[in-house]
This record gives sequence, C-alpha cells and structure tokens, in this order.
Amino acid sequence: MRRLIKREEGNTIILVAFSLVALIAMTGLIIDGGKLFLTKTHLQKTANAAVLSGAQELTHEEESVRSIVHETLEKHSENHSLEDMKIQMEDKVSIDLSREVPLTFSQLFGFDTAPVNVHAAAELGTMGKAAGVAPLGIDESLGLEFNKEYSLKVDQTGVEAGNFGVLALGGTGAATYEDNLLKGYQNELEVGDVLETQTGNIAGKTRAVIQERINSCPYPEGETHHRDCSRIILIPVYQRLDADGNQLKEVKITGFAYFYITKPMDSKDTSITGMFIKRAGTGFVKPVDVNKGAFSIRLTE
Repeated sequence: MRRLIKREEGNTIILVAFSLVALIAMTGLIIDGGKLFLTKTHLQKTANAAVLSGAQELTHEEESVRSIVHETLEKHSENHSLEDMKIQMEDKVSIDLSREVPLTFSQLFGFDTAPVNVHAAAELGTMGKAAGVAPLGIDESLGLEFNKEYSLKVDQTGVEAGNFGVLALGGTGAATYEDNLLKGYQNELEVGDVLETQTGNIAGKTRAVIQERINSCPYPEGETHHRDCSRIILIPVYQRLDADGNQLKEVKITGFAYFYITKPMDSKDTSITGMFIKRAGTGFVKPVDVNKGAFSIRLTE
C-alpha cells in the first residue's frame, strides 16, 4: 500500500477524467457557440434586408412599408422572429428580431436554449450622388410642387435663361442623348459636378424614347409608386453658371429629383409632360442644400 501511494499511479486516472470533462465542455462551447453565431449572422442579414426593402416605401404609404418588411422576412422564413417594428414616414424604419436557439452540449449544464436578438434600422437621406440620370435638368430656383403637372422642354428656345435644360452627359450629339434618355447615364454624377448643356432641338429623338418608356411601364397611368416603372426618370437639379441670352451653356448640380412622365409627346411637342414625385432610389446620401424629393437609403443601426 505504501508503495502504491508513493508511486501515485491513481493520479493519472483523475487527470484523464478531468481532461475529458474539460474537452467535452470545450466541444459544447464550440458547437453551441457556432450555432448561436450562425443564427445571429442570419438574423442580422435578414433584418438588414427587411429594413432596406421597407425603406423604399417610406415616401409612399405606411402599410406598404409593413407589407414589404413582412414579405422580406417571409422569404427568409423569419416572420415569426419579428418582435417590434417602428416606422416614421419619409424618415426611418426599424425592426427587432428575436429567436430562441436550442442548445446541444450545453444541456449537460442545464442550458436548453439561448436567446439571439438583433436590431436593424434604415433611414432616408437626401440623394447627393447617383448613376442612371436622365440628360435633362431643372433649375433649383423653380418653385417645385409634387404631383403637379410640369413641362420639361427638350430644346432651349423660348426658355427664360433656361429654367429647363438638356444636358450633355458623356458627350454631345443626338445619339448619346437618346441612349442616356432611354437607359440613364451610367456614370455617377454628384452634387458639385459642372455639366455642359446640349444645344439644338432634339425633340424628335425625345418623342421616340418617351413613347418607349411609356410602353415599357406595365402599370396604369398615375401609379407612381412601382419600383420598376420606366415612366420615372431621375434628373439633376442645377444652378445656372453661364447663359448667353436664352441659351444656357453650363450648370452645376445642386441636387436630384424624380420625374414621372404622364403622357406621350405628340408630333409637335417640344416638352415632356409629367410631375415631380417623392421617391427613394439607388444612390448615395450626401450633404445637400436643395431637397427636391429624391432620397437614398442607408443602414443606420
């Protein structure tokens, strides 16, 4: 007995037992911790997608915001996780998601589940930088009312110092103008950029493109909230820099506005008829002095 105690052969068994317990605990932490991490990552991505989608409707109706948020959550199978939703129209939408995650090895220590909570918020900001701009502009000094019909001239005759102007985006010429009007100028423009104007009467090119845009929008006239309606164009708001009589030569971008085309141009028209609307679109928020109803969306929380 004395020899056995002296040789301490039983200590190995005790150390192995403690090591196995520690190994099991570490394995449990890794497995359950990984499960919690993956769940939180999924919930956060889902929450971000939901508020970004819902924020697109903050200029329309509150019920539309709620509907889009629920639709996005449903696509990710997380509608049941919604704990709270707050909406401030033309400003912000936020949601909280929560889910109880079943644990595996942690049950050995009395923990069956663990809560995972996430929060996300998206808000509107005045658009200060964007791509896809139409080659038309509006003078910032014009008193702009939303949902009121206006005429945007596509030549520069008979316009006092160019309240409306046709812009040369990416170069002059009727073909370049026509492509930009149909597809939007693909490079980004931002507040502070100086642009040259397009000279001459290009009403003929404009009529064909406007008709194509109207034909491509599948919704009834006046429904301005649809995200994929080609009647809606994004145009720069400008400050006049140089004018030669009634011929506007150069402008500086001070903001952006959305214009909804209400009717086709007839064979004698030299103006595009439509109305300005409030809308959130793809672009970047920047400090802007002139807000004409064009908003960008950003995650804030």
